[in-house]
Amino acid sequence: MASHIVGYPRMGPKRELKFALESFWDGKSSAEDLEKVATDLRSSIWKQMAEAGIKYIPSNTFSYYDQVLDTTAMLGAVPERYSWTGGEIGLSTYFSMARGNATVPAMEMTKWFDTNYHFIVPELGPTSKFSYASHKAVSEYKEAKALGIDTVPVLVGPVSYLLLSKPAKGVEKSFSLLSLLGSILPIYKEVVAELKAAGASWIQFDEPTLVKDLDAHELAAFSSAYAELESALSGLNVLIETYFADIPAESYKTLTSLSGVTAYGFDIIRGAKTLDLIRSSFPAGKYLFAGVVDGRNIWADDLAASLSTLQSLESVAGKDKLVVSTSCSLMHTAVDLVNETKLDDEIKSWLAFAAQKVVEVNVLAKALAGQKDEVYFAANAAALASRKSSPRVTNEEVHKAATALKGSDHRRATNVSARLDAQQKKLNLPVLPTTTIGSFPQTVELRRVRREYKAKKISEEEYISAIKEEINKVVKIQEELDIDVLVHGEPERNDMVEYFGEQLSGFAFTANGWVQSYGSRCVKPPIIYGDVSRPNPMTVFWSKTAQSMTSRPMKGMLTGPVTILNWSFVRNDQPRFETCYQIALAIKKEVEDLEAAGIQVIQIDEAALREGLPLRKSEHAFYLDWAVHSFRITNCGVQDTTQIHTHMCYSNFNDIIHSIIDMDADVITIENSRSDEKLLSVFREGVKYGAGIGPGVYDIHSPRIPSTEEIADRINKMLAVLDTNVLWVNPDCGLKTRKYTEVKPALTNMVSATKLIRTQLASAK
Repeated sequence: MASHIVGYPRMGPKRELKFALESFWDGKSSAEDLEKVATDLRSSIWKQMAEAGIKYIPSNTFSYYDQVLDTTAMLGAVPERYSWTGGEIGLSTYFSMARGNATVPAMEMTKWFDTNYHFIVPELGPTSKFSYASHKAVSEYKEAKALGIDTVPVLVGPVSYLLLSKPAKGVEKSFSLLSLLGSILPIYKEVVAELKAAGASWIQFDEPTLVKDLDAHELAAFSSAYAELESALSGLNVLIETYFADIPAESYKTLTSLSGVTAYGFDIIRGAKTLDLIRSSFPAGKYLFAGVVDGRNIWADDLAASLSTLQSLESVAGKDKLVVSTSCSLMHTAVDLVNETKLDDEIKSWLAFAAQKVVEVNVLAKALAGQKDEVYFAANAAALASRKSSPRVTNEEVHKAATALKGSDHRRATNVSARLDAQQKKLNLPVLPTTTIGSFPQTVELRRVRREYKAKKISEEEYISAIKEEINKVVKIQEELDIDVLVHGEPERNDMVEYFGEQLSGFAFTANGWVQSYGSRCVKPPIIYGDVSRPNPMTVFWSKTAQSMTSRPMKGMLTGPVTILNWSFVRNDQPRFETCYQIALAIKKEVEDLEAAGIQVIQIDEAALREGLPLRKSEHAFYLDWAVHSFRITNCGVQDTTQIHTHMCYSNFNDIIHSIIDMDADVITIENSRSDEKLLSVFREGVKYGAGIGPGVYDIHSPRIPSTEEIADRINKMLAVLDTNVLWVNPDCGLKTRKYTEVKPALTNMVSATKLIRTQLASAK
């Protein structure tokens, strides 16, 4: 019985790739040094899977930045601004596309489906030229083969690649990206020919867009693409992999009738309804790759339940054609539980990270073949039983409070324009108020202080004194820059979710449970294992301290319930919305304590609200209803004069703008600079928005410093569609990943641009 892994984390168990990349970008190490770390990581991943008994081991799922960008490089689809002249794409061009450089901005970055991973969006148009410009897929296959490991090379499928792209700047928005299919397929054929020549017997095309609501012409593109590739693929076993949701019936029909395809992969965890389609009409003689082990969460698999699902599929696909797989790539989960020395044994027994999931997949495959490891299965059953009955998981009081929320609506009593008037009387802000999103650079010194305090190397007094000093520095900088609404810079926080999780009950934390978010950036999601409540105030002390240092308004900074939920590994034993309501009640207490402490502006970030939107339209309304409700619960009790801000980033908001309005925040700051002001088109198309809004005026994910003129131009573009009295001016995200040498000049230019426009507005009157 065969086993397969869709993909594997590439950062390394201790984030080895992250540190190698950052050292290379800082000019502290060479390309050879970086390549050595990468080679070592790849070989250890392949060997680990081979030793665990996995039959179908993926290659080409490793990336220096992002797998979609790798495909862009493979196709030579480099936007003109990077002045690439042809030949094999080198690291310099590759990283310029990902990160921008001194002279040109990066390509847009957006969320990979409904995950917290970001991909680099291809920019294409009718004049795009394609050429085979990166041989990475073939060289990685050969690299594994040299180690004696025969892998399955993985490519982003041609149709999903185009459907995930966007029209380049200056190209009509109505341009059909699928019209480029005929231009990119010859390159796919070249890659396939080289892989065949190198000895590959299987190839995996990831076509995850098949789980979305596609129309007839999009589905037709799959049929024509694979018909066109059929002769090139002959002699190879071809797996088309889908994941993240149920596959719609029409897409299933299209997929299972594609030319030249041998095998289909499905996410059985998030696609329970897909099982019905498989059971009612699975094509004879094809392989079924059944994704029964969850690639997106860290809970140990219920092996008995998975085995029973697999046994029911044996009669459908046949014993020799059923392959046990993960529901999606394991890159969305943490790497290895072995590195968790501080997690308590009870919680640890409930978990499985990527390395453990590889073992689970193989244990299931062997059990299916009649070699059931009774000891392993018994230990798994005992762990599941202990989780079910553990008193740590349930808190009756919290349950009651959360259940009571369901039937009611929570809103502030007054409408937003009346509230904004009351707030303006109190805050007395100038036109186009300036602010930042929350965090300031996290210096080496600052991280050291937090680390030493955690390790009890410095006393609480020393720690508080160091953090106060940092806040004071940040306040002074903002006053000198003449920013209107200040932030305290969040020097006491490691991560916007982890910081709160550490102070809430029902959360557990890892030491090395890192997951790649984009490029070299990793997050360490907390684990929500039980009912959530807030034993004590979490931010009030620091916010009060910061406000005492200035006469300007100081924002209280909180992470919203939906973002805490979406950026955690969430318990899978109750619906997500129930957990979200519990978190909302905890944040509500914090909001009310901040207000009582004299904080007049409170920002509740919902960076991940859009990210959690289900991939199928039929499920949108239910999700948005409870997500927006959760946000409103947090602040429905404050006075009109307390200004509630929220922040959102890296998403396409146009389709959920009405839900954003329904959140009823007083001010929303929103990522806008990388997505070419796509956001503004919503207002251009006549959506009325009466609350304050700050579309980001510059991209903080790039080291580039925008000029005063560039920012002024951005503000003018916004004023063309937004009223002067609702517009705020701010960067598009927090500044913690930047250096002060970048932050100060960028903010200086932002304030200068704002003052310039204020002068122009005043003289126009």
